[in-house]
Amino acid sequence: MTLDLAAVYRDLHAHPELSFQEHRTAGIVAGALDQLGLAVMSGIAGTGVVGVLENGDGPTVLLRADMDGLPVEEATGLTYASTARGTDPDGNDVPVMHACGHDVHVTCLLGATERLVAESASWSGTLVALFQPAEEWGGGAEAMIADRLFDRVPKPDIVLGQHVAPFPAGFAGVRSGPAMAGADSLTIRLYGTGGHGSRPETTVDPVYLAASTTVRLQGIVAREVAATDAAVVTVGQLHVGTKHNIIPSEAMLGLSVRSFDEVVREKVLASIERIVRAEAAASGAPKEPEIVYDERFPVTVNDPAATERTAGALRAALGAERVIDPGPVSGSEDVGVLASAAGVPLVYWLLGGMDPSFFGDALQTGRMPDDIPSNHSPHFAPLIEPTLSTGVAALVAAAREWLATD
Repeated sequence: MTLDLAAVYRDLHAHPELSFQEHRTAGIVAGALDQLGLAVMSGIAGTGVVGVLENGDGPTVLLRADMDGLPVEEATGLTYASTARGTDPDGNDVPVMHACGHDVHVTCLLGATERLVAESASWSGTLVALFQPAEEWGGGAEAMIADRLFDRVPKPDIVLGQHVAPFPAGFAGVRSGPAMAGADSLTIRLYGTGGHGSRPETTVDPVYLAASTTVRLQGIVAREVAATDAAVVTVGQLHVGTKHNIIPSEAMLGLSVRSFDEVVREKVLASIERIVRAEAAASGAPKEPEIVYDERFPVTVNDPAATERTAGALRAALGAERVIDPGPVSGSEDVGVLASAAGVPLVYWLLGGMDPSFFGDALQTGRMPDDIPSNHSPHFAPLIEPTLSTGVAALVAAAREWLATD
């Protein structure tokens, strides 16, 4: 069997699926792994797939890719652009796009698995190729653990993986220690007293309350977090009202919080709660706001010793000048849950996916361009090559560094 990785990628990109709905993707993955000769376990946490290749004595290496798409309407103009639609957890019909590059991750892991199978005479140990659902929802890794993942597959000695990112294709970025931010998602309901738009004095206006709260929340990072620390507070949703002349009775805010340190995280979350309750009191809200904590991603922490060892393998495979330290990344991941549950080191790196010609000015300015579409953008379109070949090479090199070799 020889995989046409570009064709696999285009197919996956054109047919994205939402979190825990990755049935078509899981079927493609399971079929490919079966043809490559791996023992395949499907349906873990619903749509998770794991392939296992036991190849004699030696360490067990887990390579991980996530599979889910996002509720984003694609605007790339690609000939293989997604026109797919899905139903979100609230029952809404939504467009679906691989706006975070999980199609790249799946394709690269299939390609790496194929190569490691072909090279199996030169290494020994156990390869675990794990295809995870629902990273975007934040619960996929945890759901696989809860579904007895490590009772079904060999427990790894290390967890490895990569994430495509908006820097030049052909490069990889790896950082020791806290590499990606922890994330908290909050849903906040603010309560007012509705009425006619012509008589605001008879109401407690949740539109005004929501607007004041949104503005005030921006002061947390600006005025309460030290310059030596890092945090992000984003109000990504604000839903309130149904008609021009009706003052509604409640509003909903959806927040995303990022941090790299538990002390900073707790401080920011406490500040959010203080501000939300204080603004409600200042508006004379008829009842306390409701604050619900939704998804949580832990900080992605790369084991220092394992990172140094893996980075050496990446430099040998890609060229020393093509492996960089990207600095701390404010995006979040749940891959660390797999390593924590197994009690083993994690090494997770970034894979460049953009046309290198976009970055010419960066050589002079030292800054990446601001107009390159990033993950979660409707314009996010990784370059097929050399992104895929670099991603395959990186996974193979990292895996072989930890497997027993001649």
